[in-house]
Amino acid sequence: MKLKSLILSTALAALASGASAEGVKVGMITTLSGGGAGLGIDVRDGFMLAIGQSDRTDIEVVIEDDLRKPDVAVQLADKMIQSEKVDVMTGIIWSNLAMAVIPSATAQGKFYLSPNAGPSALAGKGCHKNYFNVAWQNDNLHEAAGAYAKGTGYKNSFILAPNYPAGQDALTGYKRMYDGELAGEIFTKLGQTDYAAEIAQIRASGADSVFFFLPGGMGISFLKQYADSGVDLPVVGPAFSFDQGILQAVGDAALGVVNTSQWNKDIDNATNAAFVETFQAEYGRLPSLYASQGFDTANLLISALEIAHPDDADAFRTALEAANFDSTRGDFEFGPNHHPIQDIYAREVIKEGDVYTNKIIGVALENHSDAYAVDCSF
Repeated sequence: MKLKSLILSTALAALASGASAEGVKVGMITTLSGGGAGLGIDVRDGFMLAIGQSDRTDIEVVIEDDLRKPDVAVQLADKMIQSEKVDVMTGIIWSNLAMAVIPSATAQGKFYLSPNAGPSALAGKGCHKNYFNVAWQNDNLHEAAGAYAKGTGYKNSFILAPNYPAGQDALTGYKRMYDGELAGEIFTKLGQTDYAAEIAQIRASGADSVFFFLPGGMGISFLKQYADSGVDLPVVGPAFSFDQGILQAVGDAALGVVNTSQWNKDIDNATNAAFVETFQAEYGRLPSLYASQGFDTANLLISALEIAHPDDADAFRTALEAANFDSTRGDFEFGPNHHPIQDIYAREVIKEGDVYTNKIIGVALENHSDAYAVDCSF
């Protein structure tokens, strides 16, 4: 609180010196086509909603589609840094793309504000003072699922996730908080759509529960096939497989499933209520957690720009660390590795009229940090 007070007290002096008058260029690389496009579209739309609601006319956002390909993301990042001369970067959804882009961007002196991907490699020894994750560290929602499974009394979970950094972090996070046996553990192919073999293994495993992390279209395919299979085991997962865009495609197969998230539309604060209302009015759909993360990322950026321009790196970094903005999640705080410390909720999939959505049923992890911060040293 002292840091926030200090920053607020210096705001007028910074404005008087012209710190926020200089234009700022933001480079957003995200997934806007192909599998997983809905995630990137939601991040983009949430981000741009916040920019539009601000009174800032000096923020230019350059948006590019990474096609969910690391080599494309690297080429776009190089162009943005070297040709576009962006001040701040954001937008990446997938952890393998984040690992390809973020270390290079921060090494070149750029600030990176992640609205989604939070690989463990960038939270611990690979942390950087110019890298901030506004969403979560990859393990967090899976840790909450493990804590929920433990509290529910599940003793023999079958767990599966795609074989890429976020998938590896997912199973690590679940096992960190879940203390039962494992009936099976599988890494699937990234982008896989046929899960007949995996479901057959679940059926034969003797499991009493299933945990899976399969974001985007992967989760839609798995849930539909799982529901059609007749396997009648309770399913637990992170919000990524039960989020607003996915639920409409999955339908009744998702009803009653418990999943974990740091955000939901029924978090009770004025900022969140206004965000849900204005997002729906602007885009004609309910927001997802990805949209909320894009919205919070933009508002973090705006709050820091009230104090300093990214050219004044130390002052801008200090302003980001203060996180003096109204988050959709309520109070917002960064840990020492620039990842959030936050509550993570258990949600249940329900139906409101014709719309599938989630409601909060409890707190799975309270005021939760990540396991890697202890290894971070700027």
